Amino acid sequence: MEYAIAVLLGYLLGSIPVSLLVGRAHGVNLYATADGNPGAWNALQQLGPRRAWPAFAGDALKGTAAGLIGYALAGVGGAYAAVAAAMIGHAFPLFARFRGGKSVMTFVGGGFVLSPLAAAVALAACVLTSLGTRSFAVGARVGVAGFPLAQLALDPPRRVLATGALMTLIGLRFLFAGRRSGRATSARDAARST
Repeated sequence: MEYAIAVLLGYLLGSIPVSLLVGRAHGVNLYATADGNPGAWNALQQLGPRRAWPAFAGDALKGTAAGLIGYALAGVGGAYAAVAAAMIGHAFPLFARFRGGKSVMTFVGGGFVLSPLAAAVALAACVLTSLGTRSFAVGARVGVAGFPLAQLALDPPRRVLATGALMTLIGLRFLFAGRRSGRATSARDAARST
C-alpha cells in the first residue's frame, strides 16, 4: 500500500507543468517554440537563465519531493518508485494533456534523495565542466552521466541498477519525443508542399 501511495503522489507531483507555467508567466508557449519540449531546457533557450531558473528548480524539486515522500513511506525502494512515477508524470502530465518534457531535471532532483553523495559529486562535475568548457550544456550532460558512475563507488550495485532503470526512462522519452518530432516535421513539410 505504501508503494502505491508513493507512486500516486510521485506521479501527481511530476504532473505539475512547472516549465510550462514559467513560460506562460513570460508570455512564451513552450509547445510552440524550438522542439516543442515543455521542459526546463526549452525554457532556458527561450527565456534565458535569469527567467528560466524557476523552471529548472521546479522540475528538479518535483523529483526531490517525490523521493522524500517515497522514502518516508517505504524506504529506498519507495523513493525509487516515487521518483520513477514523478519522471513519468513529468513526461506524461495529467495536468497538461499528457504532453510533457523529457524528465531529466526531475531525475536530477530525485538523485539528491536517492544518493545524496553521488548527486553532490555529479553536481560538482557539472559545475567544473561548465566552467572549463564555458558550456552549461556540456556540463549538464557530464553531471547526469556522472551520477551513476559516482554511485558505483558509493552505493550498493542494486541501487546503481535502479538508477540505470530511471535513466532508461529518460532514454525512452527521448526516443519517443524524437519520433513525434519527426512525424510533426514530416507533416509540416507535406503541408508546405501542397
